[in-house]
Amino acid sequence: MSRRSRRINLWIWIVLTVVSGGSLTGLLPFDTGSIFNGPARTGEIRSAETSFAPNENEANQPSFDDASNVVDASLNSRTTVNGNPIIDRPLLIATFNIQVLGQSKMAKPDVVAAIGEIIRRFDMVAIQEVRSKEEDVLPRLLQAVNAPGKNYSFLIGPRLGRTISKEQYAFIFDTDRLEYDPGSIGTISDPDDLLHREPFVARFRAKTADPSRAFTFWLVNTHTDPDEVPQELTALADVFRVMQQSRADEDDVILLGDLNAAPQQFGALGQVPGMRWSIDGVPTNTRRNKTYDNLLFTAQNTSEYTGRSGVFDMQSEFALSMEAALQISDHMPVWSEFSQWETSGSPQ
Repeated sequence: MSRRSRRINLWIWIVLTVVSGGSLTGLLPFDTGSIFNGPARTGEIRSAETSFAPNENEANQPSFDDASNVVDASLNSRTTVNGNPIIDRPLLIATFNIQVLGQSKMAKPDVVAAIGEIIRRFDMVAIQEVRSKEEDVLPRLLQAVNAPGKNYSFLIGPRLGRTISKEQYAFIFDTDRLEYDPGSIGTISDPDDLLHREPFVARFRAKTADPSRAFTFWLVNTHTDPDEVPQELTALADVFRVMQQSRADEDDVILLGDLNAAPQQFGALGQVPGMRWSIDGVPTNTRRNKTYDNLLFTAQNTSEYTGRSGVFDMQSEFALSMEAALQISDHMPVWSEFSQWETSGSPQ
C-alpha cells in the first residue's frame, strides 16, 4: 500500500486518546456523526494513553453540563458563572508556542509573571512546547495566571514526539467564559507516523446567559516539525476534514498552533474549501522575520469570526529588550476574536 493510500485510510478511521475520564477502547468511523463518549467528569486533568470509540447511541445526549449555574433549567438560562456575572462579549482565542516550557523557564519569576499576564489577556490559549518530565509545570503556571483571583483551568495532552525530547500540547482557558465537553478530549492517532506531534483536540462552548445559543467549536492544537512541513500540512488538511465530519451538530473547527509556515506555504491545508486564516504578511516570531503561527477555519462554517485578529507584541507591550522578550519565547501569541453566540444557521 502506498504512503498516500495509508494516509487516506488513516483518516477514514480515527483513534482518540482519552485525556480526561473514560476507559473504552476501539476505532471510530468518522461518519457516525460523533466522537464523544465517556462520563462527564470534571476536576484534575491528566494525560493518559487510553484510546476510545464512542457509542453511537450517545451521540444526541447532552455534551456539556447544563445543570451548573442554571437559574431556571426550564428557561435554559443562567446569570452567573463561578459566582461572577455572565460576561457578554466576544471570545478571544489565542495560540502561543512558549518555547520549551519546562523547569528552567518556570524557575524565572519574571518570565512566569509575564506569561501569566499574557494568558489573562485571552479567554483561551492553545499552548505548544510544554517540555518537562515533571507533572507540575501547568499547575504552577496556572497559579501565576490565577494569582489576581482569576478562574482559569487547563487541559493537557500526552507527551509526543519521535525523539527523546517529548512535548505536550495544552489548552488554558477562563472558566468564567468557556466550558469543555469532557468526552471530547483526545489526541489524533497516527499509526503511519505522518505527524511528528499528533494534534490535541477538544470541544468547547462559550458560557452565556442562554447555553442553547452559545458558540460551540472544536479546537485542534498542532505544532508541525520544521523539517517536514509540507508533508505535515498535507496530513493536517485531512485532519481538518475529518474533524468537520466528526459530529453532525458541530460545524465549527478551528485549527491553531505553530505551523512553521506562512499562508503561501500552506499547500493542501490552505486549499480546503473555504479555508481562511487570521494572520497573513505579519511576523509572528519574536525576532519579527517569520510568520509561523496562525488560526485556520472555514469562512462559511465559522462565521462567528468577527474579523478581528492580531499578534501580541510582547516586546512593545511590556517594554522589553529583545533579549528579555526571547526569555519568554521565540514566538509571539497570535489571536482571533469570535462571537460568543452561534450565528444564524449554525448547528447548536
